[in-house]
Amino acid sequence: MWTKRYQPIYLGRQAASCGRVARTVPGAYVCEILMAEQGSPRRFARIDRLPPYVFNITAELKMAARRRGEDIIDLSMGNPDGATPPHIVEKLVTVAQREDTHGYSTSRGIPRLRRAISNWYKKRYEVDIDPESEAIVTIGSKEGLAHLMLATLDQGDTVLVPNPSYPIHIYGAVIAGAQVRSVPLVPGVDFFAELEKAIRGSIPKPKMMILGFPSNPTAQCVELDFFERVVALAKQYDVLVVHDLAYADIVYDGWKAPSIMQVPGAKDIAVEFFTLSKSYNMAGWRIGFMVGNPELVNALGRIKSYHDYGTFTPLQVAAIAALEGD
Repeated sequence: MWTKRYQPIYLGRQAASCGRVARTVPGAYVCEILMAEQGSPRRFARIDRLPPYVFNITAELKMAARRRGEDIIDLSMGNPDGATPPHIVEKLVTVAQREDTHGYSTSRGIPRLRRAISNWYKKRYEVDIDPESEAIVTIGSKEGLAHLMLATLDQGDTVLVPNPSYPIHIYGAVIAGAQVRSVPLVPGVDFFAELEKAIRGSIPKPKMMILGFPSNPTAQCVELDFFERVVALAKQYDVLVVHDLAYADIVYDGWKAPSIMQVPGAKDIAVEFFTLSKSYNMAGWRIGFMVGNPELVNALGRIKSYHDYGTFTPLQVAAIAALEGD
């Protein structure tokens, strides 16, 4: 026997498909189908492991405050409010008007963009990246991080993540079924002593560590010698390293954020994500990339071939214009 329970949510007028029932609901209700015998909603183990998403909470708080007429300065999500450079927008418009650019793309990204990524790393960091085996295009770095962890982690694996950290660095591993062990990254604490203690004290041995500098949420920055120590420790204990370089250009006074790829031998155990969201004011475009260890690049490409067909081709061509316009 099926029963219906109505939960007040404003959706406008729309069709709601609820299990075996599909009906049109007016205004403020969406139906939720429950088994009468159960007396409670269905449970989904993966979802049960996730807390409410922090930026959904802050968005609701922000909207409520604005409805009260309060002036809000939003420091929650890193969502640039500047304009995308005109030459990037123009390239998108031009390529989108071509009839041959609206089919499926490729899960790894078009070759021209992967070559542009390789050239960008060479120009910016003096690092050689093989566009065929060491670079892959992602639908923003968040998608790439989540799918990389889904591709490489499993039940029983342990992942090390600094505390505090960006949500996907933690919950990408949780979604994949792994255990997360926090490593304190706070003033007055020796991060590397804590990191090595976490590695040696974890059973099983950690498979991966997730880092991101400049840091969100702390804004902490590191020099290249930090990554040299990370790579040395990771090689010593055979731990993979994933570095998120999303905030590479949100820096001041002429300082340049280093790339972990600048460390000799980093590609033996590490990959790095970059997104065009912050540096080029392209947050809504959803395009980024991962470079580094060929095995991890291949793993991400393999799982993406099942999950998606890559980013819309005109967006990828516009991303080339962004990277080559630096």
